[in-house]
Amino acid sequence: MQSRKRKLLVWTVTAAMLTLLCTVTVFASEGEAAEYVPSMYATFWALVPPIVAIALALITKEVYSSLFVGILVGALFYSGFHFEGTIVHLMQDGFIGVLSDSYNVGILIFLVILGAVVCLMNKAGGSAAFGRWAGSKVKSRTGTQLATILLGVMIFIDDYFNCLTVGSVMRPVTDKQNVSRAKLAYLIDATAAPVCIIAPISSWAAAVSGFVEGEDGLSIFVRAIPFNFYALLTIVMMVGMVLMKVEFGPMRTHEKNALKGDIYTTEGRPYANAENEVPSTKGKVIDLVLPIISLVVCCVIGMIYTGGFFSGENFITAFSNSDASVGLAIGSAFGLVITIVFYVVRRVLPFRECMSCIPEGFKAMVPAIMILSFAWTLKAMTDSLGAAVFVSTAMESCAGSLMKLLPAIIFLVGCGLAFATGTSWGTFGILIPIVVSIFQNSNPQLMIISISACMAGAVCGDHCSPISDTTIMASAGAQCDHVNHVSTQLPYAIVAAVVSFVTYIIAGFVQTAWIALPAGIVLMLITLYVIKMINKAIDA
Repeated sequence: MQSRKRKLLVWTVTAAMLTLLCTVTVFASEGEAAEYVPSMYATFWALVPPIVAIALALITKEVYSSLFVGILVGALFYSGFHFEGTIVHLMQDGFIGVLSDSYNVGILIFLVILGAVVCLMNKAGGSAAFGRWAGSKVKSRTGTQLATILLGVMIFIDDYFNCLTVGSVMRPVTDKQNVSRAKLAYLIDATAAPVCIIAPISSWAAAVSGFVEGEDGLSIFVRAIPFNFYALLTIVMMVGMVLMKVEFGPMRTHEKNALKGDIYTTEGRPYANAENEVPSTKGKVIDLVLPIISLVVCCVIGMIYTGGFFSGENFITAFSNSDASVGLAIGSAFGLVITIVFYVVRRVLPFRECMSCIPEGFKAMVPAIMILSFAWTLKAMTDSLGAAVFVSTAMESCAGSLMKLLPAIIFLVGCGLAFATGTSWGTFGILIPIVVSIFQNSNPQLMIISISACMAGAVCGDHCSPISDTTIMASAGAQCDHVNHVSTQLPYAIVAAVVSFVTYIIAGFVQTAWIALPAGIVLMLITLYVIKMINKAIDA
């Protein structure tokens, strides 16, 4: 009852503020400039809309309305609280703009097709057969979680593909071993972006390479891998927690409840209907393995095709120049066709039933598609308010006197920017050119460390943010309530971020990964051991 009153109070205050803001009308002058620049452009106010959305999501546990309020605040700030301007910016530049963007449409097509493939695998009995097979081979919760991490590390091509593939493959196995959906979502999320950002052959490597102007982008990416402390330490943390059996924060409650048979803990079960589907009894392990392999192969071919591989470019160059959105859409479409043909030929599913899985897969992805659309629109609002300009100006102003500490500062700035905007790639695009211009001619080694700090901070903020597309995908892959996933993952990400920050301070002074990285790993293991001792003391 008290929580309902608190939620009612929050929404009443929010509604009152928005109503007050909407009543304020600022009329444009007759001599309006050709290009409109809002009065709050490139100020701290540009970061307020995502902060509002994130705060409301964590307080109310309701993500759709929270994101919409953040979008509305951004539109109000942009229009100067002019009613007509707010509505036009909200719809035309916001929702319509992001949903007509070709890159975003490609990602949505990829999502829908993957949803259809997952539905096909479930109905054909492939997922259930794999679950039975893996259950006979992996007979412990520790082994199941390590298998999930290993599969996540192996699928390093793209974070979207990683999230949905690992989720569909490992969900029946983790359910059988009573691993909570929140923990599965964390393992998926922590092996998505953190693995892609240290894999030279991935869509992320291609994106980062494109932001390093005037340099060999791929070579710099490879040299920065040992300094990408957040990604590396997150993997160390995952494996360490599984082997040491350490849990903390809200995740500890989820894992305790999972041991008693409740893998959800909360009422948020957005994919409950998927559990009631009756799979085919003809399904075998090959009915899951072959579709997954065909998807991986087709997606890789699709990506290198968009990069010009079949026009004479070598594999590495083609991957660096690839368009992930188009490549994944083309590849997943071919993977879907191969899966349908395979099932029909094997007589596991009739063609009519295969076709019925396509709208079913679409429906299963509706929550992820809605949250993604809201998150993209919120990013469009912050872009229109000049958040990137504000952050880049602040970065350049502090570059001179803090050279040794700059990697650690860049890491924090990257965390904050990615958390507020929900985008890693946008954070790369803002920070990496600044770092290159500062260090290019003065200290090339510190430039490598600082570029890795940009990437690590961006992944960390993206990992924490409820409006991040990768976080949304991880929730969809694990079939876990999104806000539930965010609230349980946040303490883990913060611990990894604190250890990474200290490691970047060390790296700024020693400027070698051979000292900084081992120091970070030792510090992470000590932190996990201390947490385990604290848990023992609490339980006693």
